[in-house]
Formats: sequence, C-alpha cells, structure tokens
Amino acid sequence: MIEVKNLYKRYHNQTRQSVEWVLEDLNFTLPKGVSLAVIGRNGAGKSTLMRLIGGEDHPDRGEVIRRCRVSWPIGVTGGFQGSMTGRQNLKFLARVHGYTDRIKEVIDFMQDFAEIGKAFDQPIKTYSSGMRSRFAFGVSLAFDFDVYLSDEATATGDAAFKAKAKQVFHDRLGKASVIMVSHEEQILRDLCQAALWLRKGEPPLWFDDVNEGLDAYNASVKSPKKKSATVAPIRKAA
Repeated sequence: MIEVKNLYKRYHNQTRQSVEWVLEDLNFTLPKGVSLAVIGRNGAGKSTLMRLIGGEDHPDRGEVIRRCRVSWPIGVTGGFQGSMTGRQNLKFLARVHGYTDRIKEVIDFMQDFAEIGKAFDQPIKTYSSGMRSRFAFGVSLAFDFDVYLSDEATATGDAAFKAKAKQVFHDRLGKASVIMVSHEEQILRDLCQAALWLRKGEPPLWFDDVNEGLDAYNASVKSPKKKSATVAPIRKAA
C-alpha cells in the first residue's frame, strides 16, 4: 500500500524565487493490488508525482509512505555507468538489489526482452538512444517489485516492442500493480482499475473505475466549462 499525505511540491526559477505549487495538499491511498492511471493536462504534476512516489525527488511538505517495494520509474536511462557494458551494469544492479543468486535469471530476461544482441557486451555510452531506452526498460522489469512506476514507458520502441512491453505488464499484474502515466488511453483502460485526475489549480479527483475517470477527463477536454456530475471524491489517506 502507498499513502500520500498532505503532499506539496513546487520548484524555483533561476532567480531562486518560488513559483506556484505543482502539487498542493494531495492526499490519497493506493490499496494493495490496485493499478492506478494518473491523468491530467500537461503541467498538472503527473511526472512530478511519479518522481516523488519513486523517491527521486522530495516534497516541500507532506510525505509519501511506501509499505511495499516500489520501482524506480521504468525506462529511466540516467542511472547507468556509460563506460561499463550493459551486462556489467545489470550485474551491478542485481547485486545491489539482492539478486546475487539470480543473476543468470536476470540476464536471460534482459537479453530476451531488450533484443539488443551483441550490444549487451558493449559500453552503454555506445548505444543509440533507442537501444538505450530498450535496455533501460528491460532493466526496470528484470527485478520484482510490488508496484511499478511507468511514465510514458510503453511509448518506447516500435509496434512489436510496445506489444511485448504491454504483455509483460499484463503478466506482472497478477502479483504486482502499476502506477501509470500515458497518452495511450487504451493501455490505461487495459491495465489500470482506478484513476487519479490531477487538475492544476483545482482539487484532484479519484475514481474507483478507470473508465469513469477517463470519460470524465475526456469530457472536460472537449467542454472545458462543463463539470461532470459523476466524479468521485478523492480517496483520503487514513
């Protein structure tokens, strides 16, 4: 279970002056086994929320309580040592995450999933952007987490790779859940049960049914002045 309590986050401009809140007084509880679609317009704070949940960033106020193993955002490419090969990077991460006895299993998954061939034994700094993205995506899924964070991760690669990524998510969701941001609406409907609609300058809305959440959001985009009468209140953290 993940609890977000009284969460506030804002950034500063180049003169160190505070700007408006990106997230303001956000409260919700994500129950165990529930996959969540985070929706909203650009600038509503979706990626910021993902970084805060993943521990990459810290709130100005409030807290994120993780009573489970949460992944780093899937597909993040900035955490690799460029002069080391893909294999060396993966072995290092396997040891860090306690997979010393399962390194072969992790390597086999990566080689099958990422499909980068001989590049697996070449320095990461020589990878193309597409190859690096596929490697990063595979690394994230090579380890077992209770909750996976996916911020547009399924947009990586060609149609075949996207289909493979979606299938892996489906397979993992039997024993784990996902918090997902994506412009591909259908994958949100396929993989998630609930929706959190972040609305800049307005209170966020929680929907126990992801389809209701997406329908309400789409209606607001088409008719910005029209307010939906079917929205549910935000789920407060206990």
